[in-house]
Amino acid sequence: MPEAFEKVKGYLQELELPMSQEDESEGLVVVNDEESGLNNLIIDCEDPILILEQAIIQVPSDPGDLYKRLLEINRTMVHGAFAVDDEMGVVLFRDTLRLDTLDRSELEGSINALGLALAENAEELLAYTNR
Repeated sequence: MPEAFEKVKGYLQELELPMSQEDESEGLVVVNDEESGLNNLIIDCEDPILILEQAIIQVPSDPGDLYKRLLEINRTMVHGAFAVDDEMGVVLFRDTLRLDTLDRSELEGSINALGLALAENAEELLAYTNR
């Protein structure tokens, strides 16, 4: 685990992504980069996978067609998907990657997919919170 954690941290440093928190014993890193739309992106080394997760919006009390819309958006995403965490009541972005074959390009692609999904859909998703 420490080896995978250090590899992931190294890739994040190469990508010049600021790590606001890290917990080596848990294999966790939190990335914040407003320019990229990253707001408390949690990167979790859970051998054999790497989990990337970021809360996007609170689930509104009346979600209407939100769930259908999330599925439609997911179809267009290159990496990861929007998901719902009922326990926390949030819509989040989530992606999982294999740690043993992970390279910088794959991690960068996943993070860029989140930024692209937010750039294309943030306004629409935020509108659901005002219902």
